Amino acid sequence: MNKWFVMIKSQTVAMGGLSWQALFWYRSRLLGLQQHGVMQDYFERDVFGDRVADAPFQLSFVGTLCLIFSNCMGSFGQILGSILGTRIVLLIGTFLITVGMICAGFSTQIWHLYLTQGICFGIGVSFTYVTIMAVAPQYFDRKRGFALGLITSGAGIGGLIMPFVMTPINRSLGGEWTYRILGFICLACGLVACGAVKDRVPRPKGRKKLGDIIKFDVFKNKKFCIWCAGAIIQMSGYFIPYFFVPSHATYLGLADSQGSSMIAVSAATNAIGRVVSGYVADRMGPVNTNILFLIISGLSSFLIWGFAYTYSTLMAFMAIFGFFCGSYFALLSPITASLLGMAKFPSGLSLILLGNAVAVLGPNIASAIEGAVEGVISEPFFTYKMFSGVAYILGALVMFWLKLSMSRTILCKV
Repeated sequence: MNKWFVMIKSQTVAMGGLSWQALFWYRSRLLGLQQHGVMQDYFERDVFGDRVADAPFQLSFVGTLCLIFSNCMGSFGQILGSILGTRIVLLIGTFLITVGMICAGFSTQIWHLYLTQGICFGIGVSFTYVTIMAVAPQYFDRKRGFALGLITSGAGIGGLIMPFVMTPINRSLGGEWTYRILGFICLACGLVACGAVKDRVPRPKGRKKLGDIIKFDVFKNKKFCIWCAGAIIQMSGYFIPYFFVPSHATYLGLADSQGSSMIAVSAATNAIGRVVSGYVADRMGPVNTNILFLIISGLSSFLIWGFAYTYSTLMAFMAIFGFFCGSYFALLSPITASLLGMAKFPSGLSLILLGNAVAVLGPNIASAIEGAVEGVISEPFFTYKMFSGVAYILGALVMFWLKLSMSRTILCKV
């Protein structure tokens, strides 16, 4: 009887605590990623635009390096977690994020930004992200999609606030102090979150090997392979508007504060959209929800951004795109867990994050195409609009393939 009671108790869903703790952490974690478009516009316009050839293309690699390392280093974060524990890994991640931001403020060359905001900050993000995403599912059995959507929506909170903080600092103190202040904000938020996040079930002690964390036999699961392909394709279009819409706004003659406000509004709707996608996923199924949100995101790039020449139209695009584009982050864990089960979930999550290192090259590929067709296509930013839209529509088609492989019934909840 006691064993039965313990088993039932262990399955009880703790709907409070962790979600709000992780919200706090995500707010600090995403400050550097959400602000990259604003800072890229600043560097293009005021720092490197006249000094460096192809400055937009070279600067786009700052965010790309950050995203590559934030995805690729997760397995090493899990190894450290098995040795040092969850809280220590979060503290290490907080330290790297803070150092990366502060040191970026001393950058005088683009390659300095590669090392600081790209590599150092990216590794810190990876350690914190993979640790949070491994802890969060421990707390939720029912309504897991809604819970993880609520957790990931914290990214939008930071993205909503920071552009309005950064633009005045950029104007009055310059980019150097903007980075330093961001670093101290990340440090404060991170230390609070490190004290709040903990494992629901204590980790078994003992050093893990890389082979214990990444088990490639999950690729024997055809459905998981399709999900990996769908994740890479849809994520290749995700960051393009965030990287280039502020520059597009500047090209149209809009003020930098208007470009910042677009990022802020998109971050706000992104936060709401992640919660909504999780809520809808508990009713429609996570795969169905992802397909729906991908289609609308792609159509918004084609039909709204494709014809955006005014502030109001660009703002409408960023609001709609922001709401629908982030379903992946809310549904990543539910879809992976449903395909592999909780026993193989950590391996599946690590491999999908490694695959995302390919997807983050989307902005660079789009920039290279934009440069190649310059003079052939007279409309600037046309490539970015089309690339983002195609990525989302193609991602939706792959996810529909996954749906059919799970069930031939079109209206089935999957």
